[in-house]
Amino acid sequence: MNAFASAIDTLFNDPHLGWDAVYTPEGGEPRAVRVFWHRPDDVIAFADTHLHTTTAIFDVRISEVAAPQAGDTLVVAGETYLIQGTPKRDDGRLIWTCEAR
Repeated sequence: MNAFASAIDTLFNDPHLGWDAVYTPEGGEPRAVRVFWHRPDDVIAFADTHLHTTTAIFDVRISEVAAPQAGDTLVVAGETYLIQGTPKRDDGRLIWTCEAR
């Protein structure tokens, strides 16, 4: 394990930053993971209207989830989120960023 992976593990395991979650691949078995949970506001343009909405974005370690994909779910704080779109890896190939609804 390199210094970056060790630092990422420390951050995810910090009780003030990381969240306990249950990841379930579509058609697979659930497993406990740690996530960073972001809920930034987003403005979506639709015709001449702009809609203000809350999004759900999760970061999960690649060491815990090898290949997340659309249709998989995350349960965080009692709410179930469906991963949508294609998750993206960070430059260090340590973290997946997943958009969910």
